[in-house]
Amino acid sequence: MKINLKVWRQKNTNTSGKIVNYVVNEVNPDMSFLEMIDVLNGQLVRKGEDPIAFDHDCREGICGMCSMVVDGRPHGPLHGTTTCQLYMRNYKDGDTIYVEPFRAHAFPIIKDLAVNRGAFDRIIAAGGFVSVSTGQAQDANAIPVEKAVADNAMDAAACIGCGACVAACPNGSAMLFTAAKVSHLNQLPQGKAEATRRALNMVKQMDAEGFGKCSNIGACEAECPKEISIENIARLNREYIKAVFTGE
Repeated sequence: MKINLKVWRQKNTNTSGKIVNYVVNEVNPDMSFLEMIDVLNGQLVRKGEDPIAFDHDCREGICGMCSMVVDGRPHGPLHGTTTCQLYMRNYKDGDTIYVEPFRAHAFPIIKDLAVNRGAFDRIIAAGGFVSVSTGQAQDANAIPVEKAVADNAMDAAACIGCGACVAACPNGSAMLFTAAKVSHLNQLPQGKAEATRRALNMVKQMDAEGFGKCSNIGACEAECPKEISIENIARLNREYIKAVFTGE
């Protein structure tokens, strides 16, 4: 297969960028999208040109690092799929593909397709953890948790923090990410002791990072590779309002 790539190239945060055209020949349909980028980078290196910078790690749909916008959609055209799980057999010979970085005020571009998602780390540091003593593992296993509650908490915990929700949102909101982290911990017995403080601190940090406001458009849920439900946003809103009005 021959693929025509139009890739965003930007030297660093402080410079302007542009779309650059590339042609990748002999693309195997069984290649992942990232492997196709690897092939292109090999060609660029052999020519003495600067390879395309992009984030990647596990390449198994787990880490959330492979964050790029493919043809206008975070992670590409497939539902519930990360970029590394997108395969070239989903394209035809001669197709033209646009590849860009995630676009959000809180995600400044580092270089090319790589963005700084440190804002997510700081939101987690503000409250996305359990610091109270909850006993050893065997004690935790002995704590009864309703199945529906456990299922909801595990569904929220599936969030991999990739940032697709932010990139998909026209407001650049991080509400789905923050809500997933709060929902995961606040529903479980081990997290309830700090539930109020967690909701207040994480929302405060989210706002401080410059993310936009949620307007319930739903693009975040539609583009989330782990299909995190916006029901978690409603849950976070309830937790936050309760925390504000109780003054805790």
